[in-house]
Amino acid sequence: TTTEVENYPGYPDGVQGPQMMEDFRKQAERFGTRIVYDHIERADLTKRPFVLEGNDTYTCDALIIATGASAKYLGLESEQRFMGKGVSACATCDGFFYRGEEVAVVGGGDTAAEEALYLSNLCTRVHLIHRRDKLRASKIMQQRLFAKENIVIHWNRVVDEILGDETGVTGVRLRSTVDETTEELAVKGVFIAIGHKPNTDFIVGDLKMDANGYIITEGKSTRTNIPGVFAAGDVADPVYRQAVTSAGEGCKAALDAERWLSEQGLGE
Repeated sequence: TTTEVENYPGYPDGVQGPQMMEDFRKQAERFGTRIVYDHIERADLTKRPFVLEGNDTYTCDALIIATGASAKYLGLESEQRFMGKGVSACATCDGFFYRGEEVAVVGGGDTAAEEALYLSNLCTRVHLIHRRDKLRASKIMQQRLFAKENIVIHWNRVVDEILGDETGVTGVRLRSTVDETTEELAVKGVFIAIGHKPNTDFIVGDLKMDANGYIITEGKSTRTNIPGVFAAGDVADPVYRQAVTSAGEGCKAALDAERWLSEQGLGE
């Protein structure tokens, strides 16, 4: 989720996330979409029709799973307190707000490297904070990081506390994983890049996923290994994670589902 969206086509001045969702809702309803507000806690894909259980029970012949992925966070109280006020898990979504500022990125894999490199083109200095003495990122990503003069890597450090006031984040307190000493950095933004977890825990059935829980789709389609089940957006995309790419995948999933229903003689 993001509060302000700057990179979605059709909104030249940016748009608040909730407003964009409301615009999408109105447009969908104009075409006859019935919108139900519920939280699905269990989706049983072992029987037909598929059974979805939330506050009510629903059945369907075709199902598009578009439940997204949730960023993994550090678990700090201060992290939650400054969420949307300097703490983010998406540099391409929120980096624009920190142009000309110093920021911190937490992580040591390819995601953290990509976030740091992206931010280095916007920010005066990027502090990459990693708990070990070597990165997990690929060799080419590490080479790019080391070549950037405005990226500073803090080895063997973890974020002990995110500092701030009523205006938002003002810094971070780091703790050494070697000797427990602490130090403070003055930054305006903190980007958490320690991975994402796709929202698939509610699914019951033999739906193919990769080692990280992302749904596997067939070829360039949105079809899954279970006929009649389709996946779109971040729940099946560990790479791009953008609203505009998710919208495109949603369109593909709707077309795939419509064609599948027609092939089964279930379409209108």
